[in-house]
Amino acid sequence: MKTPAIIASALLAFASQPVLAQDGGLVGSVSDESEWQDLGIAIPAFPAQADVATAAAPKTTGALGVELARIITADLKNNGLFRPVGPDALPRIAFAEATNPQFGRWKPLGSEMLVHGFVRAAPDGQLTVGCYLYDVQLQSELVREGYVVSPSDWRRAAHKCADLIYSRLSGEDPFFDSRIAYIAETGPKGNRRKRLAIMDSDGANHTFITSGSSPALTPRYSPDYSKIAYLSYNDGNPRIYVYDISSRRQVLITQSSNPTFAPRWSPDGKWILYSMASAGNTDIYRVSSAGGGTPVKLTSSPGIDIGGSYSPDGRRIVFESDRSGSQQIYVMDADGSNQKRVSFFGGRAATPEWSPRGDQIAFTHIAGDLRVAVMSPGGGNMRHLTNAWQDEAPTWSPNGRIIQFFRTERNTGKTSLWQVDLTGRHLRKLDTPEDASDPSWGPVRP
Repeated sequence: MKTPAIIASALLAFASQPVLAQDGGLVGSVSDESEWQDLGIAIPAFPAQADVATAAAPKTTGALGVELARIITADLKNNGLFRPVGPDALPRIAFAEATNPQFGRWKPLGSEMLVHGFVRAAPDGQLTVGCYLYDVQLQSELVREGYVVSPSDWRRAAHKCADLIYSRLSGEDPFFDSRIAYIAETGPKGNRRKRLAIMDSDGANHTFITSGSSPALTPRYSPDYSKIAYLSYNDGNPRIYVYDISSRRQVLITQSSNPTFAPRWSPDGKWILYSMASAGNTDIYRVSSAGGGTPVKLTSSPGIDIGGSYSPDGRRIVFESDRSGSQQIYVMDADGSNQKRVSFFGGRAATPEWSPRGDQIAFTHIAGDLRVAVMSPGGGNMRHLTNAWQDEAPTWSPNGRIIQFFRTERNTGKTSLWQVDLTGRHLRKLDTPEDASDPSWGPVRP
């Protein structure tokens, strides 16, 4: 599947830093969001230079301007850190106001920040979307940026604008313009059809990659966003494939008649970790992501070693092992040396994944129920982020702020995707056309 191109050019560059409060102090951080989580942001519809027909899903530039503002509002609202008011509750603005806001009309509405934008259609069908963030109290522009997109890619402009606002106000890295790979599931509990699927970070633009004739499992995006590694059971034998998103072709990386699990990329994209059972033992292997290489075994302890995830710098790997008698979390150097257990808080621990920031590891804590939890790489500061019957397989947002996972219903076995903030708040479900499991959140799109 070809990824549509997007061209982002800065119309006016401001330093990427948290916005200054009225007293000159910095507003907010990932650990202390109390100062800015209720920040009121007005987001009226983006006016069109001329209301003309487009090839985008909203048929005219005028309708497109409304939808852009709605998506930006939803991104910021669902994130849980701001108090946005969208276009359906606000007056319209004229095209000239995008760069010349009338601040007096927004103060009575309690808006502290104001997002303006515009839509312009070019003769070749391309769309230009402008995005501006203003401080209403100071009556000043904080940042602006423009995006040139194809009609089929108009939603990315909205996500890019939301990323610009989020990063400027919070000081955090962006994440809205990203995609999620997952496994779409249908059929009875004992005979599920499992297809590889992808969607935008807000749950829109679902695309099914595989047909479901062979089960697909555990997808993971490559660091450069161009490929997806996943496990498939063709002819009953496990195979690891790398699917090229642009060419829609896939390469066989490794195959075996032995049970194989959980392919994972190295941060430089050169290697894929996976686990394979042989002669009663399951170990972690490393193989070239180009295919055709000889796998290198990294673990050899008796028991089941599975689920490797690299640290962001590529120097260490976190994995699960039952070598101590129950599933626990271990860390080792990238070459397999210095293996040591880091989970000592009771219960079992599985499916670890290193944060993109490098400071935490998310995992499934099994102590009665299955709950999503985080801990430091050394095993300290363990915290539960969810509290349900069966939440598992956490995956991080590109900025390390949000964790996605899948939840299984106790009686029906139905699965669904959920997100939770790193603080344990702002829990929400993502709508998918079918049941969903095994999510993998990709990096911010180039």
